[in-house]
Amino acid sequence: MNSAIPAVSVVVPVRNEAANIAPLIAEIAAALGAREAFEIVYVNDGSSDGTEAELSRLKAQHPWLRSVRHKQSCGQSAAVRTGVAAARAPVVATLDGDGQNDPAFLPAMLQALEAGAPRTGLIAGQRVGRKSGGFKKLQSRIANGVRNAVLRDGTRDTGCGLKAFRRELFMRLPYFDGLHRFLPALVRREGYAIGYVDVVDRPRGAGVSNYGMWDRLWVGILDLAGVWWLVRRRKRIPEIVED
Repeated sequence: MNSAIPAVSVVVPVRNEAANIAPLIAEIAAALGAREAFEIVYVNDGSSDGTEAELSRLKAQHPWLRSVRHKQSCGQSAAVRTGVAAARAPVVATLDGDGQNDPAFLPAMLQALEAGAPRTGLIAGQRVGRKSGGFKKLQSRIANGVRNAVLRDGTRDTGCGLKAFRRELFMRLPYFDGLHRFLPALVRREGYAIGYVDVVDRPRGAGVSNYGMWDRLWVGILDLAGVWWLVRRRKRIPEIVED
């Protein structure tokens, strides 16, 4: 493995996405090839298909590709956190592993994060022209509306997997299942601003969705109440002046 510390780590959580891995890795590499050193960290969230074998094959070809594996599926938030914890770069970008998030938007997001430093803590992709079915889009619209009304996080679309942030900030956030859907509110809770980049949604590359809509809906209601409590209970950390 290359011992040089990369400037950017791209974290990709996957479950049963074997057919989508190679095309997405090629797109990420093409998008970031002109930038500073990068690494791609795949998190295999308990896949039962050929995901692990495909990752092993591709790691033999690409020194900047790494992977970690959950013995059993723990969910998307757990996979994202595992990937960020394993990342070696100070800046992390995330995207979904199904091919719907276009890596071509990564450079713009990373540039926006750099330009907004140190005040901006998160750059969030905001999907336009979504390719999901009508019911899924309606569900997302309702969920985003309710979340914004309760948390007032100012974010139109928290479901987009394309995000960029500083690793140390993410690791300070309280962890819970569903964390990835509430990053804007939690980053604002830490006193940082949020930046946005419009991104074009694409059809899924292959296979079917592996994280159920109904699980996200009902668990999300409980998560929303918990995040509301966290935001309201935030206490300012005192600045210590040594005599």
